[in-house]
Amino acid sequence: MANKTNDRPRLTAKGERVRARIVEGAAALIHERGVAGTTLEDVKGAAEVSGSQLYHYFPDKNELVQAVIDYQADTLVDHNRQALGSEDGVAAWRNMLIAGVLHGQARGGCPLGSLGGQLAESDPEARALIASGFERWSTAISEGLSSLHADGKLAPGIDPDALATTMLATLQGGLLLAQVQRSTRPFETAIDTVLALAIRT
Repeated sequence: MANKTNDRPRLTAKGERVRARIVEGAAALIHERGVAGTTLEDVKGAAEVSGSQLYHYFPDKNELVQAVIDYQADTLVDHNRQALGSEDGVAAWRNMLIAGVLHGQARGGCPLGSLGGQLAESDPEARALIASGFERWSTAISEGLSSLHADGKLAPGIDPDALATTMLATLQGGLLLAQVQRSTRPFETAIDTVLALAIRT
């Protein structure tokens, strides 16, 4: 898939900051209101930029949505890598996930998964970006589990890549249940059950 931003001049440091502010503002609005419920006018106000600034970085809404997908995927991957790479490893990762639900993700669902639900059947480019984001997220989880595997702390026969896919599917289902039930309990139960089955203590 061609990346339209590759043909554009490199941004200055100030330009990078303005673009990042636009994307972050758009990401927050889209997570709260959905893609269809978020207009470029809404984004302009949230990011505190002029119309000319907004259109300079994002000539149309599709490009902005694609940037939001990349932003959400990057954020999820970074947070997962940091938690799994910490001294507490899986325990820190589990606690980070629960904290994320407690601090509002239950209301909007998964930032990446909700975009998939909205766009996968109507926007092939967006679907491909979301699929790539999930793949990177799964890889980050697998990398975090690899040290457990090397130390013999995974249950016999469990492959880190397969467990990462299972965990990601569990996260998505748990987040959906948390969103509709307005409770972290199903999410916590799902995560804790898979970890208890897969990891030796």
